[in-house]
Amino acid sequence: MTDKIRVVIAKPGLDGHDRGAKVIARALRDAGMEVIYTGLRQTPEQIVATALQEDADAVGISILSGAHHFYFEKVIGLLKEKGAGDVIVFGGGVIPDEDVPDLINMGAGAVFGPGTQTGTTIEWLEKAVAEKSK
Repeated sequence: MTDKIRVVIAKPGLDGHDRGAKVIARALRDAGMEVIYTGLRQTPEQIVATALQEDADAVGISILSGAHHFYFEKVIGLLKEKGAGDVIVFGGGVIPDEDVPDLINMGAGAVFGPGTQTGTTIEWLEKAVAEKSK
């Protein structure tokens, strides 16, 4: 693959803790990906607009607030509505293990919990984008 993977890292809602988002953004960048970090307190509409404007391959949602069902469903739905349903959506943060299957069923590709090694996320994303490109 000659083109860099383009990833939007998003912090939706009122959650003001972005350390994890910044860690994964830096790790993805260091792995050779082009990373666009949206900053704090983004709406689903802002996240999707950024993904479309940046021609992103993937959107990573970092969430700690407990509103993960709402934000994943809204972002995935808006991407589909805008004709960008092929954009990979993944997430991380404090998301209970029992909620992960619901997010996957909504269309999230993967959910990474606290303590996940950045290499695991990088490897998964590289494979997911390669599969999408086939």
